[in-house]
Amino acid sequence: MAGSVPPRAWQRMLSGRRLDLLDPSPLDVELSDIAHGLARVARWNGQTHGDHAFSVAQHCVVVEEIFTATNPRAGAEERMMTLLHDAPEYVIGDMISPFKAVVGGGYKTVEKRLEAAIHLRFGLPSHPSATLKSLIKKADCIAAFFEATELAGFTPEEARRFFGQPRNINGSMLSITPLPAVEAQALFASRFAMLEAMRQQQKAGTA
Repeated sequence: MAGSVPPRAWQRMLSGRRLDLLDPSPLDVELSDIAHGLARVARWNGQTHGDHAFSVAQHCVVVEEIFTATNPRAGAEERMMTLLHDAPEYVIGDMISPFKAVVGGGYKTVEKRLEAAIHLRFGLPSHPSATLKSLIKKADCIAAFFEATELAGFTPEEARRFFGQPRNINGSMLSITPLPAVEAQALFASRFAMLEAMRQQQKAGTA
């Protein structure tokens, strides 16, 4: 229709940034917005036991812990990309896998653009290498197994079918009791700050 206003494609963040969803700029990415948003996005569409939703922020910390335990020689940069593996969801939310399959490639395109903007904002490669992505996915599946069985009502048999059988990791090693949003937000921000300090130390050591 002539003269019609194009649909808004940006979101205003609490930091004051306006992030364009279709063409996101690293300059409009702030860690405070990521931590705030992820702490308020529920895993499993909120269908979990507990007084609080199990947030994507807490999930990201758990995945980073698993990744570090299973890849003890990983550097701070790899650990940071693991922590940020679901960071685009602070904008687009956590869509369960069955619905992602229905939506198709459009979701993935937006997700990859956001991932690149987030990574570039923090001085990381635009995307993890294929090898690193595979290792992150393994840690992600381990986390999903325990979330599914301990929080989301899956039987162990169902969880094994969808996520595989975890090896060398058991649920008692992980902190998956759902936290209030403000605590999950602080936990994610604190882990990011720790990894950033480690990354700077490692850079200084190789300079």
